[in-house]
Amino acid sequence: MRAKEITIYDIARHLNIAPSTVSRGLKGHHTVSPDTQRKITEAAAEMGYQTNSFAVGLRTKRTNTIGVIIPRLNSNFVADVLAGIEKVTNTFGFNLIITQSLESREKEIRNVNTMFANRVDGLLLSLSGNTKDIEHLDIFFEKNIPVLFFDRVPSGSIPSVCIDNEEAGYRATRHLLQQGAKRIVHISGTHDINVYADRFKGYLRALNESDIAFNEDLLIIKNLDENTGEETADSIIKLKADGVFAANDISAVSCMNVLKNHGLKVPEDILIAGFNDDIISRSVSPPLTTIHCPAIKIGEAVAQTMIDHLLKNIDITSSIILETELIVRESTTR
Repeated sequence: MRAKEITIYDIARHLNIAPSTVSRGLKGHHTVSPDTQRKITEAAAEMGYQTNSFAVGLRTKRTNTIGVIIPRLNSNFVADVLAGIEKVTNTFGFNLIITQSLESREKEIRNVNTMFANRVDGLLLSLSGNTKDIEHLDIFFEKNIPVLFFDRVPSGSIPSVCIDNEEAGYRATRHLLQQGAKRIVHISGTHDINVYADRFKGYLRALNESDIAFNEDLLIIKNLDENTGEETADSIIKLKADGVFAANDISAVSCMNVLKNHGLKVPEDILIAGFNDDIISRSVSPPLTTIHCPAIKIGEAVAQTMIDHLLKNIDITSSIILETELIVRESTTR
């Protein structure tokens, strides 16, 4: 004979609390105290309670699951964004399915289809490096399943959560100019990705404001990884650059270390600035001037916007642009 299935009503009777409290406690809802949540989860485990996700989905027409697609997991920025997303979704009892596109549009399409097949309630998406259109999201749009972009976003007036990359690039370059640099190399990622294209626009604006003509030799497009220094040092030296603005911190630090090995002093001979304010920017010598990007707040904002839409029916109609900050450290202080 099949054993009787334990329900939230059995747990409620056992603990002498309301079934609704048990339900919220099992989801980790913030309205239930940590002590009560602990008692509920312990009782559920002892009594052999199992959540019937299929039944819940049929009843609510929700899976309480949000999909997240990111370009890559191996970056401090992405890790912090995910931490912000998880903090908010956990508070409201939502689960996450997280996949990475590995900078491939084809893999991003497969990820989108996987999310759709798993009936996610909403999708949070940062585009891959070679995604030039969003036609593969039509299956979501046609079913009115909300999609919200963050960080790497498509062109046009599509709701998203991001920073003003052009303004941040402008401030970093202007700082180098104010510190006396005249020949500033900009190490960028592919301009097919909006964040790098916009940081380059900021670089151009700062040069133009200082009446310095853009020299295309000073723009170096790379993968922005730990090999950037080895790949760019010779060019930077031959160009007689006195400043470097790199579009992320790992490439800036890589460049700094290799240039130092070539005998250049930072900041005496060359000024170097990065982007993101990763941990590495504070541990390198000299510490790196960089743009602080509020990654955790981006994650919190994109998750909260999606949950407000799902639970409160608040339309997602506008974009959220979060503030960045120029962090000046010894790599640009003479």
